[in-house]
Amino acid sequence: MTINNKIVEYINRSVNLTDQEADVFSAAFREVKIKKRQFIVQPNFVVKSRNFVTEGSFRAYVVDDKGQDSTIAFAIEDWWITDYNSYILQKPATMFVVALEDSVILEISYEKEQALKQQNHKFETFFRIRAERTAAFMQQRIISNLTLSAEERYENFIDRYPQIVQRVPQYALASYLGMTTEFLSRIRNKKTAKK
Repeated sequence: MTINNKIVEYINRSVNLTDQEADVFSAAFREVKIKKRQFIVQPNFVVKSRNFVTEGSFRAYVVDDKGQDSTIAFAIEDWWITDYNSYILQKPATMFVVALEDSVILEISYEKEQALKQQNHKFETFFRIRAERTAAFMQQRIISNLTLSAEERYENFIDRYPQIVQRVPQYALASYLGMTTEFLSRIRNKKTAKK
């Protein structure tokens, strides 16, 4: 599948583009191959692009002053990833984003995205829908972290994202869920024993 087909198929789930609009939209993206363990975002550098994953997986995380890291997000095929705070506000990043597998992304620069939004209301609608869904997801995640037990958070995650559980390291999943790797192992072992 070409860049055009991959990104156009995705955007058409939210807004319907004509063939000409699809060509204009997809032309703003650049395909980039990323090696496993390669960083596409690092703290203190302004993020220049938003990234759509077409193959592979990524992890976004922060590191505190004690060297403890916390996973903020994962991304697999058909998901977006970047340090949104840095990208949207064009200020230095605070997160790392690293490839967990050999991957391929379609990246769009901040400038090209702004140009697309000014050029066609359908493009602006698409990015608005993405922003709204991201905000809703982040609120849902905060509420679940505040109101659910560790076991419930794990159950919810594997119910919603079974395809991710198999592809990310256990330490990364544990830090995303707000628990230690050992605690996650105990939950998994308890779940296996019940079967």
